[in-house]
Amino acid sequence: MIPSNRPALSIAMALGLFALGLAGCSTGGPSLDQPAAPSMGPALPPAFPPQDIVGRWGLAAYHKEEDRARTEAAARGQCKQPYVITLGPSGGVMMHLADQSTPTELRLRGGPGGKTYIGPADGEVGGAQDREVVLFDGKILILRWMDPEIQGRYGTMVYVRCGSEGAPRTAAKPKPKTAPKPQ
Repeated sequence: MIPSNRPALSIAMALGLFALGLAGCSTGGPSLDQPAAPSMGPALPPAFPPQDIVGRWGLAAYHKEEDRARTEAAARGQCKQPYVITLGPSGGVMMHLADQSTPTELRLRGGPGGKTYIGPADGEVGGAQDREVVLFDGKILILRWMDPEIQGRYGTMVYVRCGSEGAPRTAAKPKPKTAPKPQ
């Protein structure tokens, strides 16, 4: 039987991999004295203020452009259970991010080419969590997710304003008074 050198070979391979990893740490990584990546510059103003989209909206989505008209009609039908957009505490709007169950304050920000985006304040304009405003005319708001994977799951979102102040509310009817029973 031939004596085995497996422990020595394993140790030599581990030391070699460690040396390669250590060499990679000293040459390719970012250093603290390098300048930060250039930013996109000052944020541009959005095409409309956040107050313009506050309200009650019927919501539906489509994946194919030819389904847009049908989706707008479906969104109108959702005013019985509207999606409510409110102002946030810091001047943004309260809306949901993808895959989030609670609303987050989002900002309306202008981008290159006169586009408007809705997304987190700390992200870059047009970033993965943003939505591009495709159309806004006061009555209809159409938003497209910037992340292709999210866009593929959720589609293009169509918001249709529910009346001028949201879905009309009806006052509760007073209960009819019953006459006292004669004794």
